[in-house]
Amino acid sequence: MKRFAVIVAGGKGTRLGSGIPKQFRLIAGRPMLMRTVEAFLRADSGIRIIVVLPEAHMEYWESLCDSYGFYPDYTITNGGNTRWESVRNGLALIDGDGMVAIHDGARPLVSPSLINAAFEIAGTRGSAVPAVPPVDSMRIVGDDGKSSILDRNACRCIQTPQVFRCETILKAYRQPFCEHFTDDASVVEADGGTVNLIEGERNNIKVTTLQDIALAEIIIGGG
Repeated sequence: MKRFAVIVAGGKGTRLGSGIPKQFRLIAGRPMLMRTVEAFLRADSGIRIIVVLPEAHMEYWESLCDSYGFYPDYTITNGGNTRWESVRNGLALIDGDGMVAIHDGARPLVSPSLINAAFEIAGTRGSAVPAVPPVDSMRIVGDDGKSSILDRNACRCIQTPQVFRCETILKAYRQPFCEHFTDDASVVEADGGTVNLIEGERNNIKVTTLQDIALAEIIIGGG
């Protein structure tokens, strides 16, 4: 069955400072997004990869690729104003049946084994969404500002890649945007699809802060 991967790196955020979107920042001497793409190529050298980038930074990405000699076989498309729009732009380039993984470009530590497990499980169950149980105590805050305890054993922290049959995710993304669409699983669920959780990885962190970069470098270094 044909495999696709939509790697979403369309954000323009500069929360890490320096004016460079986080997906281009170096982690252990290599741009974060390159590490993410390479993880999928290690999982399956024949996978068709679609990278979604902010239009304003296309030339910058191309210059990075030249600097690092990074020339894999993949397709680039423009991001949108929201993650939902960026995913939809990436999905628009899928030209056949099969399975598609949607992954955050800022999760460069995803392992090839998790990628392959997600594809294999989605192939039999229709979807596969990695998740890990929270380690902290959980509370839910109401509209009145008051909080109450939440059973953390009933909660999961959701990760990517989220893998679906192509026809399922393409149909789901034909829905109008809703503010409750926080990830691809929520889009599929709103369209009546089933979300199957699988075991994620603690190291599959989403790099958002400078502390996350430091942690990622420790993990890469085996420390």
